[in-house]
Amino acid sequence: MVSAILNLKMKGMDMIMEKRFLECGKIVGEHGLRGEVKLLPWSSDIGELCEFETLFMDNGEKELLIDRARIQKNVILLKIAGIDTIEQAQAMRGKLIYIDRDQDSLEDGQFYIQDILGLEVVDVDTAEVYGVLDDVTETGANDVYYIKCPDGSTKLIPAIPDVVIEINVEEGKMTIRPLKGLFDDGEEV
Repeated sequence: MVSAILNLKMKGMDMIMEKRFLECGKIVGEHGLRGEVKLLPWSSDIGELCEFETLFMDNGEKELLIDRARIQKNVILLKIAGIDTIEQAQAMRGKLIYIDRDQDSLEDGQFYIQDILGLEVVDVDTAEVYGVLDDVTETGANDVYYIKCPDGSTKLIPAIPDVVIEINVEEGKMTIRPLKGLFDDGEEV
C-alpha cells in the first residue's frame, strides 16, 4: 500500500487512531466534457494520491470509485465512476475529498497531521505549558510546528528530534525541549 500519504503524516512517537476519514484535498473544478474533476491535494507530493482506487466525500459517507487519476501541474485529474458529464463534474466543485485511514499504513513514528493538531505543548524539563500545536508547515529540511501560546502569540519550533521529545496523541500532549531563546527570550533554561 502507499507508504506515506501526502503531508498528512508527521514523524513522532506511538499514536492512537482517531478520525477514520482524513481530508486529502478539494475539488476545485472540472476538466473536459466527460466528467473529470480537478483535485487540489493538500500536499506537495501529489503522486501518491493517484494510487488510491477509492476516495470519499461528505466526511467519508460517500464512496468514490476512481477510474483513473493523473497529475497535471499542481492538481490531480480524477475520473470518478458515475461522473460522466461536465454538469456532474461542476456539481462536485468545492467538495472536500477524504482517504480512509485504513487504506494507508503508517510506519512506526509517523502521524497524520490532523491527529496531532490541538496537542498541548509542554516542556519536558520544567512541565511548563507553552500552548497548543496549531499548524504544521513542510519546509524541505524539516517540518515546522506552530505553537499557539496562551497570550495569543504564535511560536515556531523545528520538528526535529532534539526539540520534539515525544508525541502522545492518546494523552493529547507533545513534550518538547525548546532551543535557547525560543520561549525564554534568550535566557538560559
